Amino acid sequence: MHSVIRVIDALNEAVGRIVAVVAIIFAGIIIYDVVMRYALGSPTRWSFDVSKQLFGFYFVMLGAYALRHKAHVRVDIVTENFSRTWQRIIDVLGYAIFFFPFTYVFTTKSWDFAMTSWNQGETTYGAIQMPVYPLKIAMAVAAGLLLIQGIAEVLKIILDVDTTSEEAI
Repeated sequence: MHSVIRVIDALNEAVGRIVAVVAIIFAGIIIYDVVMRYALGSPTRWSFDVSKQLFGFYFVMLGAYALRHKAHVRVDIVTENFSRTWQRIIDVLGYAIFFFPFTYVFTTKSWDFAMTSWNQGETTYGAIQMPVYPLKIAMAVAAGLLLIQGIAEVLKIILDVDTTSEEAI
């Protein structure tokens, strides 16, 4: 089980680090557009649509990375006074009742959504006609990555793995 956790964590770590570069790219596009618009008086037609698509990609693809690093919002005010065993039980129940049904629906519906977009050759209606399906496919991939990271997190809880130490896994 530890090897499964290691593989899933490594996959989402790699995806997170690669996708982080997208933030630099869309920041560069925004800066380029601002310079073109205000310094040279020649705004671009494509930069808004491209930066919006890149930001959407960036946002959805980092969900599993955030879960791996415990960056999602948690409300532990109720469970903070419980024993470690009860905290673990409640965490597993939370994943079973809320997380896994949500990610299952998110994964299946976003895949259907992406395939419909692909089959229709869907494009944006903005200043330029950009294909939409790559972003929608990224949404389905992100949902799948989130689902498998959830599996890794539940395994960590069940096995009582200390996630603060990489060597512990």
